[in-house]
Amino acid sequence: MKENSKNITRRSFIERTGAVAAGLTILPGSVISGFGHRAPSDKLNIAVVGIGGMGNSNLRAVKGTENIIALCDVDWGYSKKVFADNPDAKPYWDWRKMYDEMGKSIDAVIVATADHTHAIVAANAMVMGKNVYVQKPLTHSVYESRLLTKLAAKHKVATQMGNQGSSDEGVDLVVEWLQNGEIGDVKKVEAFTDRPIWPQGLNVPKGEWVPETLNWDLFIGPTKMRPYNSLYTPWNWRGWWDFGTGALGDMACHILHPVFKGLKLQYPIKAQGSSTLLLTDCAPNAQMVKLTYPARVTPENAKMKLPEVEVTWYDGGLQPPKPAGWPAGKNMNDQGGGVLFHGTKDTLVCGCYGRNPWLISGRKPEVPKTERRVERAVMGGHEMDWVRACKESPESRVETKSNFSEAGPFNEMVVMGVLAVRLQGLNRELEWNGEKMVFTNIGADDKVRLTISDNFTIVDGDPKFNRPNLTINAGEFASEMIKHTYREGWSLPDMPA
Repeated sequence: MKENSKNITRRSFIERTGAVAAGLTILPGSVISGFGHRAPSDKLNIAVVGIGGMGNSNLRAVKGTENIIALCDVDWGYSKKVFADNPDAKPYWDWRKMYDEMGKSIDAVIVATADHTHAIVAANAMVMGKNVYVQKPLTHSVYESRLLTKLAAKHKVATQMGNQGSSDEGVDLVVEWLQNGEIGDVKKVEAFTDRPIWPQGLNVPKGEWVPETLNWDLFIGPTKMRPYNSLYTPWNWRGWWDFGTGALGDMACHILHPVFKGLKLQYPIKAQGSSTLLLTDCAPNAQMVKLTYPARVTPENAKMKLPEVEVTWYDGGLQPPKPAGWPAGKNMNDQGGGVLFHGTKDTLVCGCYGRNPWLISGRKPEVPKTERRVERAVMGGHEMDWVRACKESPESRVETKSNFSEAGPFNEMVVMGVLAVRLQGLNRELEWNGEKMVFTNIGADDKVRLTISDNFTIVDGDPKFNRPNLTINAGEFASEMIKHTYREGWSLPDMPA
């Protein structure tokens, strides 16, 4: 898109929506109230980056009580209505310009862009001392997750990942039942989702003209440039490896959270994946991932041990086998997926968000409530719990239900699944050193073959497949997925010690 074309679109858009003048200055709440704890009635000045999809939902959850002072999106066609509904918020194409111009006025930032830009938008906000709410998955890579975890601790900002189910009572109940020893010790967990509901397993499409209302260069952001096609955005980016993380990033952050939290997981030690046809650019239609976690220290007052445990994930319509005692005719899918915790005494089953937990035995546990409940958890309460935390001093803050000290390591679990699937061509179980963020059993000379595209024709009544591929160094490929090389002009803050 040409610069003059973009400026014309921006100017005419501002005129149509009556956006505020560029010179408007808003004092941040920290200036009004002083640093540290603030009265709940004090309003935060919030900026939102990525407003066309979930960002609009997050915005609406906080809009009634807080000040929305700036909105940013690379697609002003998709986001047109949101800009129009918030005429007092200054509109931006580029979050970097927004930070430069309004950074001193902003208290907190909501990030709801495509996965590949979550980390760079959030990390730069935290370095500025801004509280951040980041849609799930938290980041696109292991390194980015580790970075956000450490930046949040260093700058003592209030954080929350947008897996709203983590604030719902279902997750609390699952954690409480597990910690109370209701099913004994857990050595095996199986989980699944019915996603993707967007197209995957696609060949790279041909380029198209970029719509005037979309800044394609800003959408591409830190990843490598490619020609625009309407298959990529505004919604289907999730299925493309450069932009998204497939069904894992979309649903594992909801479905696996009670697993990660309830079993006190940290970094896996082994990973392996398999899938339908795996292409270089687009996620497969269905996949399976198995992650192995080492034995952990039993938490104080817990009535179960934490032995080594295998967590297996299925998506694309695949489900684990139904365990012994499963009620005949009962659908295993509960609101988009489900989890089976196989214990030494019983099996615990729950749906997406940990909802509707029950035991295969039919027992109904009566367990003391130990987890903090959040009002209206999946209807805006998750966002408002973050707003509450933003107003509390770091020294006395009650942490949110998916703050980065937990969401960061948890998200590493999610993106490790992506790594396992994309490295399945090595035909081995991968061994992982979580502290050092490196696979320990990929040799310097190991190669992996990747399929570029899937082409099929019928010749004389017989099917003919044409699947060109390339062979690359597996270690270099893995390293790039663990820590991305950003495009020139885009960079992350340094990793804190």
